[in-house]
Amino acid sequence: MCNRAERGDTQKVLQLFGARIGARFNEGPLEVHPKSPGSVVRMDGDGLVLEQMTWGFPVSLRGKKGQPLKPKPVNNARFDKLGSFWKRWAAEPHQRCLIPTARFAEAVGEAGRMTETWLSVKDQPIFAWAGLWTQSDEWGAVYTGVMTDNAPELADIHDRSPVILNPQDWDTWLTAPLKDLYQFDRPYPAESMIIDATDTPWFRAKGAR
Repeated sequence: MCNRAERGDTQKVLQLFGARIGARFNEGPLEVHPKSPGSVVRMDGDGLVLEQMTWGFPVSLRGKKGQPLKPKPVNNARFDKLGSFWKRWAAEPHQRCLIPTARFAEAVGEAGRMTETWLSVKDQPIFAWAGLWTQSDEWGAVYTGVMTDNAPELADIHDRSPVILNPQDWDTWLTAPLKDLYQFDRPYPAESMIIDATDTPWFRAKGAR
């Protein structure tokens, strides 16, 4: 599952999506990690707004003795669970969002020696990753990215991929009934992706970016 991504440049995102700055927005790092601030585009009234939210829905866990633990971020939502676990949000158009993304990374290689492989879209320097958002008691406004099967040609990188929406499909994701969204539960064409396999270690020293 994707847990490292690079958001799109703010001014370019505003222009591309025809959005305005929302009430919740502060510039943050371009590289985004779970439980850190990222940016989403959502419907607000009759227009789109760009807002900053925490990446990951908080899930509260308990220890072996039943003691409450710090919540963990669920940063990805499986498409095949939109009609079950995620339905309370997915069925509500106002709880859907677009995640403006320049590229995302996956860990590739042997355990303990994994490196970063970055993926982006050839003809879209900033693309829209289908997402869900909500207000949480723990972290305020939060979002999660929807995942689907990866293209077979890219299965050696990961078996799943973000749901990448082409511009003509943005409005459908944000406004259509849930039953109309299943057309997007499909691999994005491998030939439309740019693969950047690096030697950068996946695991970094604490605080490194």
